Amino acid sequence: MAVAGAVRAVGRRSRRFFDLFVAEVPWTVSSKELKEYFSQFGSVQRCQLPFDRDTGFHKRYCWIKFSTPEEAQNVFQKDCHILEGAKLTLRPQSRRRRSQRKSQSD
Repeated sequence: MAVAGAVRAVGRRSRRFFDLFVAEVPWTVSSKELKEYFSQFGSVQRCQLPFDRDTGFHKRYCWIKFSTPEEAQNVFQKDCHILEGAKLTLRPQSRRRRSQRKSQSD
């Protein structure tokens, strides 16, 4: 059990280093297809699409990491992102540290 907890903690920390959070990802879309779609805006270094162990399906959200911050900003130049008929919801991923989040919530 301790190993599983450590793996989850590392996963949470690594997400802070992504540039973009994408929600409402269609069930039929794979991480490869997401990388292909977002590569039109710049070089995609990584796409993390988490899966549910119980169902075997992905959780309908992902994180995208671009090579440069400028490439990440290119995504927001387009008004609407549609994959397989579904409109994606995009948010820039904040890079705040845990200590910064605690001080802001006080």
